[in-house]
Amino acid sequence: MLLTMSGLGAGQEPVTITYWQYFFQSKVTLVDEVIKQFEAQSPGIHVVHENFPYDAYNQKVASAVPAGQGPDVINLFYGWVPLYVDGGYLQPLPVEAFSPMEIERDFVPMVKNSKFDGKYWALPTAVRSLSLFYNADLLRAADIARPPITWDEFLTAAQRTTVRDAAGRTTTEGFGVSPAGQDHQMIREVLFRQWGVAPYSADGKRVTYATAQGAEALKWYTDLITQHKVGVIDFFPGGNGYRDAFIAGRAAMIVDGSFAIASVRAGAKAAWGVVPLPRRTLGGERSNFGSYWVHGITVHAQGPRREAAIKFLKFLVSEPVQRVWLQRVGELPASRKLVDDPQLAADPIYGPFIQGLAYARATFFVDETAQRQVLVDAVNEVVVNNKPPRQALDEAAAKEQKILDEFWKKHTGK
Repeated sequence: MLLTMSGLGAGQEPVTITYWQYFFQSKVTLVDEVIKQFEAQSPGIHVVHENFPYDAYNQKVASAVPAGQGPDVINLFYGWVPLYVDGGYLQPLPVEAFSPMEIERDFVPMVKNSKFDGKYWALPTAVRSLSLFYNADLLRAADIARPPITWDEFLTAAQRTTVRDAAGRTTTEGFGVSPAGQDHQMIREVLFRQWGVAPYSADGKRVTYATAQGAEALKWYTDLITQHKVGVIDFFPGGNGYRDAFIAGRAAMIVDGSFAIASVRAGAKAAWGVVPLPRRTLGGERSNFGSYWVHGITVHAQGPRREAAIKFLKFLVSEPVQRVWLQRVGELPASRKLVDDPQLAADPIYGPFIQGLAYARATFFVDETAQRQVLVDAVNEVVVNNKPPRQALDEAAAKEQKILDEFWKKHTGK
C-alpha cells in the first residue's frame, strides 16, 4: 500500500480507537493487516479491531453505542444506514474531510444510497453484484456444453444436473436454492424486473411488485423447489449452506456475490466458473442487485478520537486498500477509476461481476432486515404452506408497505 497518512498533531497524546465489523474470515484477516499498515503510517493512533457474529451484530450495536460504549468506526450494511441514523448511532461524515462532490465524482453511482437526509453517513471500500457460479465438471457430466444464458437454459441445466438416490432423496442439487441467502435479492431486483415489474416506485416509498407479472416471477422461482425439485432449502445447514454445497460439489449452480470468490477458490475441488446472471430471453432486460458494506463514524467518536477515526476511515476507503480488498476478499473496488480497469473487466472470474455492476440496482432499504424477511416469508408461504404465489405476494406487499409507511411518516419531506 502506498497511501501515506499523517498521525496526530504535535503535542497530542496517543489515542486509541475501536473498529467493529461482523465476522467474515477473509475480511477479519485483511482488516488486521490493514490496521498494521495504518498504524505504521499514523504515529500516535492505535486501532482495536473487534468482530461479532452476523446474527448478533445489530443487537450489539444497539446496546453499546447509546450507552457511550462500542466502536468509533463501524462497518455496516448500506441498507442499515437509515436505521442507524434514526437510532442515533452515526454522525454525518464531515464535509471538509469527505466532500459530497468528490464522493460522487470518485465512487461508483450506487454509493449515493449511503446519502440520507441530504448527508453522507458512511462510505465503502468495495461493492458487490451477483453472478452465476457453475460447477464445470457437473455440467460436462450432464452433456451441457456451456453455462446457461437464459433462465430456460438454466432450468434445463438444473434439471439435468440434479441427482437423486433410489429413495428419491436429492444428493446433488442442480441449483443451490437459498431464499434467505442471495435469492431474495435475485427475486426482488432481477426476476421481478425481467418479468416486467419494478419492485418499488421511483421514490422508494411504494411497493409495486404485487402484480400478475410479479406473481409469475415468484412462481417461477418457487417452482424450482416445488415442481422441478432442482433445489432443496437448507440442503446444507447454515446461512451459507448453499455455498458450502457448491464448494463440496453437491450443487451444480448457485447465485452469489463476488464476496464468495475467496471461499470458493479456497475450497472447491472441481473446476468452476462464473458467468453473468441469466435473463428471461436472449434479447431481454439484464438486471442485477448491487450492494456494499460501508464504514461510518459513530457518535461515540469525539475530540481526538473523532480526528483519528476520520483518518482511519480515509485509509479504509483509499484506492490502495480497495486493490488489496479485491485480491483478498473478492469484492469489487468502489472507486470508479479502479472498477473501470479493462484488465479487471476481462478477468474470467471478476469480469461477470464487473459487467453486472453496469445494470445493478442497490435497493434503498429503510429496514433491510425486516424487508428481507418479508420476501423470504413469501417464498416459504408458497413452498411450505402451498399458498398461491399471487396471494403470498399480495400479503408480502402489504407487510412491506406498512414498514415503508411507518418509516416515511417520521421523515416527511425527506
